[in-house]
Order: sequence, then C-alpha cells, then structure tokens
Amino acid sequence: MFNRSIHDVEIIRWPEESARRERCRNSGRLRLLIVATGTTPPMCTDPREDWVRVPAPREDLSLRARALLARAGSHQIPQVNVDGVLTFRSQSVALSRGEAAVMEVLIRNFGLLVAREALCDELAGGDQLSSRNSLDLHIMRLRRRITPLGLVIRTAWGRGYIVESADPETGTN
Repeated sequence: MFNRSIHDVEIIRWPEESARRERCRNSGRLRLLIVATGTTPPMCTDPREDWVRVPAPREDLSLRARALLARAGSHQIPQVNVDGVLTFRSQSVALSRGEAAVMEVLIRNFGLLVAREALCDELAGGDQLSSRNSLDLHIMRLRRRITPLGLVIRTAWGRGYIVESADPETGTN
C-alpha cells in the first residue's frame, strides 16, 4: 500500500483549490499544498498533508512530496471499503453498516477529536435520543472489533472520540 511514487501526491494550489483539498482529504489522498504569496497557509495536522510557499523550486517540491510519502507510510491510516470491511496494516474485520459509517468519520479524522454530534448526525434519522444511544452501542461494538487490528477508540469525555493506533508513538500494539 505504501510503495508509492511522488506521482501519488496531489499538488493543490491554496487557497484556490480548497474544495479539491477537502475531496482529497476525505478520500485519504496525500496532498502537497502550494500556498500563494501573501496567503496564510492552513494548519496541517494530518500526516497526509504538507505545504510549501511559491515560488518553490522543483527540487523543493520533490523533496516535500518524498517527505510526505515517508510520513504517511509511518502513519498508516485504516481504510473502510465499500463493503464495510475495515483494513489496517495486514488485518481486516467486517463491520455493520452503522459501524462502517461511524468508522469512516473517525478515520477521516484519524488521530483527531471527532465531536459526538458529528457522529450522531451520521447515524441520525432525526431522532436525537435514538442516535445518541445508537452511537454508544456502535462505539462499544467497534472497540471490541478493532482491538485485534491494533486500533483503539479513545473517549474525550463530554466532547467526542479519537481513533488511533493502539500505540501512537510507534504505530504498533
């Protein structure tokens, strides 16, 4: 999965292509933002994203892309396929439709806090109480299912959840 070339890095003009950046972020693509002169660069906390200011020599772009590839390779990101199968490293587990929906939101923000409300919205059919109880049930089941893959869901009490590797320092269990 991580035997990639620098051609696997999306080059995105910032801020002109902010919508494209968001689409690439949602699909887990690697992104190198080319920041326009006089523009404030965005905060990049995702290991799949970096930025450089123009004018940037081609060599600098190539080095930044290679560094991005190396960083992304050391921070492997789980994936949920269209059939609801969660894969991380060389292991996988099948998820229910609701679990897959919750996991996709958590993975898009891998290592970052996701508000309970955002996860409830993903599950809600309009009934807020039902979606809150449903979310608690999905989180409980997901925790059991993802532990063998080396993933954990941490709780930020009263705020939301964070999915990450069981050992975020080394990326191993």
